Amino acid sequence: MKIRNPNFTLMSGITLAGFLLLLIPGISNAADCISCHNETSETPGLYKEWNQSQHGQNNVSCLDCHQAESTDVDAYLHQGETISIIVSPKDCARCHETEAKEFEGSHHSRAGSYIPPEKNSVLGQTVGGHAAVVAGCEGCHGSMIEISNGRPDKGWPNTGIGRINPDGSLGACTACHGRHSFSVAQARTPEACAKCHIGPDHPQVEVYNESMHGIIYRAKINEMNLDSKPWIAGVDYSAAPTCATCHQSATLTQPATHDIGERLSWNLRAKISDKKNLVRLDNGHQYDVHGENTSTLPKVGDTVDDPISKADPKPQAEVIEVLTWKDRRDKMQNVCKACHTRGVVDGHYRILDDLVVLYNEKFAKPVSGVMAELADSGLITPTPFDEWIEWLWWETWHHEGRRARSGAAMGGPDYAWWHGIYDVAKRVYMEFIPELEEVAGQAESDRLLTQYFKPLDDHDWFFNAIRPRMENIVVVNLQNNQSQELVKRVRFQPTVTEIESGLEIGGPFTVLDTNELPLVGSQLIGQTVKMIVVVVSSDKLYTMSDSNGQLSAWDGKMDTLSAFPEGITLVPTQKVNILSGKMSIDGNPVTGATAIYLGFRIGDILLYFTETIDVKN
Repeated sequence: MKIRNPNFTLMSGITLAGFLLLLIPGISNAADCISCHNETSETPGLYKEWNQSQHGQNNVSCLDCHQAESTDVDAYLHQGETISIIVSPKDCARCHETEAKEFEGSHHSRAGSYIPPEKNSVLGQTVGGHAAVVAGCEGCHGSMIEISNGRPDKGWPNTGIGRINPDGSLGACTACHGRHSFSVAQARTPEACAKCHIGPDHPQVEVYNESMHGIIYRAKINEMNLDSKPWIAGVDYSAAPTCATCHQSATLTQPATHDIGERLSWNLRAKISDKKNLVRLDNGHQYDVHGENTSTLPKVGDTVDDPISKADPKPQAEVIEVLTWKDRRDKMQNVCKACHTRGVVDGHYRILDDLVVLYNEKFAKPVSGVMAELADSGLITPTPFDEWIEWLWWETWHHEGRRARSGAAMGGPDYAWWHGIYDVAKRVYMEFIPELEEVAGQAESDRLLTQYFKPLDDHDWFFNAIRPRMENIVVVNLQNNQSQELVKRVRFQPTVTEIESGLEIGGPFTVLDTNELPLVGSQLIGQTVKMIVVVVSSDKLYTMSDSNGQLSAWDGKMDTLSAFPEGITLVPTQKVNILSGKMSIDGNPVTGATAIYLGFRIGDILLYFTETIDVKN
């Protein structure tokens, strides 16, 4: 029986339990550690956490984890002992072999290795900056630890889940099991995951918090029995699941796992989601095979190239296990059924599948197809993030799209809709498509939209009803008849209202950047602006002319051009009533107006829009 009284100290703040620990053969050298690292000297908090932990209570000493071989690259001599500051998964595996092996094959262990190069080198290192990468990206994904004179240097300190360690191992157990208490209860809480699974691109903890699971967890946290072993849902606790419950913990019929993605059947991180099958190899590596078709998967006993290895050529390994996406889903549903009936579980997955398919088919695949053609045709450069349209697509799938899919997967309705599909739709319709017209030009953008968007009935409302007008502006000099299409397009969305005498048009109409008016320039500031109207009614085209035969929709000025920081703003002093006494069109009454062309004339410079504004009459 272990005697422990934290109030009974022998020397230098060492507890009786700590002193007895020193008498155990093989670990008595720990006295050298505790003589400095104790409650009243150096790092008292570190000592206290260890002394109260399961490690401290089970005679696991400092040297059991920190002692190193003299040949280790990160070994150095400290107070007569050869130690290493970094404790890697390889060190933990001496006692926790199964957990370390499961973790080694997981996506978590490779988080520091598979950050896309364009995200890390361009978005992180160039757009952001190296210091931001170290403090941000590597804080979760993990850093590559460099050693200087046996001490960790660049990349340290770091507890990123995919840290690349000097001994060649991947990961940091302390990413979830905070040192030096290594509390099981702490690792089982959703807060343990919230360091990284948070924010605009992977808001799992926010989704969990708004879900019924999260609500019940907070209300009944005292019933969660977080210290229990083995902590089986429905047996040791029944209040609510945490992240660990669904992704790692044991049930009555399946063991716990440290392979965090084993039970995931969808890839919800990618631009376009797909089903995931898992192949495990006899060398400890494993990899996903994407796609719903399982007929082409390797079989147990097959010899395959190891795609995880960085060697060239790839070494071969034997397949020891294959989990189809259905097998992985069964494993997750096995957890769900500890508390829910089959009907509830099946219904939840139907909701998830439907939303993922909606995201894929309506938005992700069309936009991805457009982006591929822009790249193939040279309309965007191979360099990532150097064009606005690339940023728009990045945030569509990497932020809004992930939020929507995570919301559906974890029962967070606000993230599935308002922070998810709503934001995806707004980004695609109101930003991506207008930017596409600017990048590709009107004709090419129309072709791409016709090919990738218009075949889908889900987009009819946009193309046939309220598509915002982001039109070409053509500048024409009436003196020499020269014209030039502007590179930039501007928003032109006046209000058109049917009134008793005809149609009423209101503004403001648009904002023009003076830098984009090569034939106009800032010399027009203060000049009178006149509006041009062309009305299409049935098979008749009505235009307006002034006394000189030039197009002029209004015999009074709208306003003078005013300079603002963002360019030139055209604001009418009053609404324009078409068919009023002042605005009669060739003296003919117009009925059944179907479309209106609008433009502006400033002296001899004519600005007009190439497309119509549809009017329902």
